[in-house]
Amino acid sequence: MADESVSATATIHAPAETIFAVLADTTKHAAIDGTGWVREALESRPLTAAGQVFRIAMYHPNHPDGNYQMANQVQVFDPPNAISWKPGQDTDNGSLTFGGWVWRYDLTPVGPSETKVTLSYDWSAVPDVLRQHIGFPPFPADHLSNSLAHLAALATV
Repeated sequence: MADESVSATATIHAPAETIFAVLADTTKHAAIDGTGWVREALESRPLTAAGQVFRIAMYHPNHPDGNYQMANQVQVFDPPNAISWKPGQDTDNGSLTFGGWVWRYDLTPVGPSETKVTLSYDWSAVPDVLRQHIGFPPFPADHLSNSLAHLAALATV
């Protein structure tokens, strides 16, 4: 069976609490994003709990509309150790539908002001019908390293 996730790890010279606060601030996600697809947060409230939904504006040249929105549901909220969310979209009937992929950050302190951060992208729950239209992962693996470099820049300012 082929791998259905990719990850990257970096040591960031900042406390885990500082890094987690950046990740929980949805207005920072466009600056963190290594793909360049995230444009802006559509709500400015911070992430505070599993189950919370936050929406972001996106752009991808291969998307039928170019510009689109994602409704992300927080799956794990464990400050300052881990945070994850599954991207989805609003449906016409007011509910959410999810594609089956998950973004996750795991933070492990390695000193008072250094943290090992692992960013993972898992698409193991993507149904076959979506896999027929989208290749996974839909970006080169180095985008994860780019995201970690952006996160480090934001967390060490």
